Amino acid sequence: MIQETLGHLLPELELDPRTVSALLCASAAAVAALNWMQRRRTQKKMEEARRMRDLGLQRMAKAVQRFKQQSPGADPSHILSLPLVELAEKLKEGSLSAESVLYTYMDKALAVTRELNCLRHVIPECEEQLQELQGQKEKGLLHGVPVSIKDHIGYKGHLSTCGFTPFLGPPEQENSVLVQVLKCQGAVPFAITNVPQSLFNYDCSNAIFGQTLNPWDHRKSPGGSSGGEGALIAAGGSILGFGSDLGGSIRLPSSFCGLCGLKPTGKRLSLSGVTVPVPGLLSVTGAIGPMARDVDSLALCMRALLGDALFQLDPTVPPIPFNEKLFCASTPLRIGYYETDGYFLLPPCMRRAVRETRDLLQEAGHMLVPFAPPRVDYVVNELFMRGAFADGGSTFVDLFAQDLVDPGLKPQVNCYRIPILVKKILALLVRPLFPRLARHLDALCGVRSVKAMWQHQASILAYRTEFIAKWKKLQLDVVLCPVLGPAFTLGYPGKLLAAVSSTMLYNVLDFPAGVVPVTTVTEADEEELLHYRGHYDDAWDRRLRKAVEGAVGLPVAVQCVALPWQEELCLRFMKEVETLACERKKCM
Repeated sequence: MIQETLGHLLPELELDPRTVSALLCASAAAVAALNWMQRRRTQKKMEEARRMRDLGLQRMAKAVQRFKQQSPGADPSHILSLPLVELAEKLKEGSLSAESVLYTYMDKALAVTRELNCLRHVIPECEEQLQELQGQKEKGLLHGVPVSIKDHIGYKGHLSTCGFTPFLGPPEQENSVLVQVLKCQGAVPFAITNVPQSLFNYDCSNAIFGQTLNPWDHRKSPGGSSGGEGALIAAGGSILGFGSDLGGSIRLPSSFCGLCGLKPTGKRLSLSGVTVPVPGLLSVTGAIGPMARDVDSLALCMRALLGDALFQLDPTVPPIPFNEKLFCASTPLRIGYYETDGYFLLPPCMRRAVRETRDLLQEAGHMLVPFAPPRVDYVVNELFMRGAFADGGSTFVDLFAQDLVDPGLKPQVNCYRIPILVKKILALLVRPLFPRLARHLDALCGVRSVKAMWQHQASILAYRTEFIAKWKKLQLDVVLCPVLGPAFTLGYPGKLLAAVSSTMLYNVLDFPAGVVPVTTVTEADEEELLHYRGHYDDAWDRRLRKAVEGAVGLPVAVQCVALPWQEELCLRFMKEVETLACERKKCM
């Protein structure tokens, strides 16, 4: 900027060439010095953040050691083996102490993060909360249950970084509404988990705290952006965690790590006190939701959260209590299903999972109806990407300009940095050879005016109306469909942003959607992958094949979807899928 300004001014001053050259050299040196100083400040902030994290982990380790010395008879293996529903019952009746459960999970989380690097920070205040729980006469549904939360879910006195160095500023002044409601129900937040830089990636790495690994295979990504949660829960370091989902960020880590995860309707749970990199982004609906090892855990969590405390703390949340009758119903369901959305053909194992689950549901007495989501390529590019990058990506580019870009995000960020005019020219040039990339580049140009933004919002509403009309015409209760997986090899998510069409769709629609693991990758799946060509047989399809190679034994999940505000029906459907898949495994 300095050199550019001088370049315009110096000719007006009519200075001799040597003076002009000296001034330009001096300005270049000044720019270099300023850049060096900014990088050094950034480096110091990162080093301090890592130092504080390490101190917190050391403090946690000492607290765990003290507990072990004071309670030599504690049985951590028994506590860690209990499902959440059973653990919560034992805590409530007093046959297990909140102290023994907290320190057991603290100890396990420490061991897990040494291996996977999934904790961003610990919450030392959890020890004080233990004392408060002892004096409570009325015990909440989550009394004494240790829970983990994603980096940007606000906790008083702690940072919400979104993986960005510039966000290493003042800590949160108040607890988010979610944290307040969890505490009202007796839950004990004890850990904050790692995220990818910007949250707009389905890997889990940032320049401050590094790369989180998949517990099933350290060569693989845990998914993102709630990847720290996915890795911690799947490895046994937390029994219940909370992520967020703008394009699949709860469902993708759940798929990659073999967990159950629920993305509710956008406003079913409060987003108050949750930090986001781009405030005011309304074209696509984000949501906060739970992640756990089984569906009953998700249901218990939603049952605990959907009550008076939530509705009073955040009046913008519709006061809809948990519908127990809907969750516990046993009438046969009319289920739509599809193996592919027509945009990104997922690997053979993910399509096999849908077919096998379809057959199990039919055998159990449910009605299965073929369903085809309309115009998913249009949803991905024109509705999701153009809306998320309505400004042509300038807000994201400005954020990354203040930080060191994580290597896994460089392919995405480099694409955002291309000037809009150049994106448009490139889109025209590559359209004959690579039509999907052409449409992607054009969508990244954003919208041209306020009027175009209004038209874009109207297009989203029109698409929702079209989709619901198709759903209603077939008289569907729920939909069974694939989710992206299995876990990608590290480094690939940043090169295949558009591959998450299977989850993006339900953010644009703002439908509740959950993920349930049902099987694992087989040798036969791996063999079939060798012949994978995708729908387009283009560079993205070839890259997807490379991303999922070498996945034998990794979890394979399906996605379950319901209409807005029907989380209980979605959970009921997920429970049915989980039960049938478990019964099938026992018979094999």
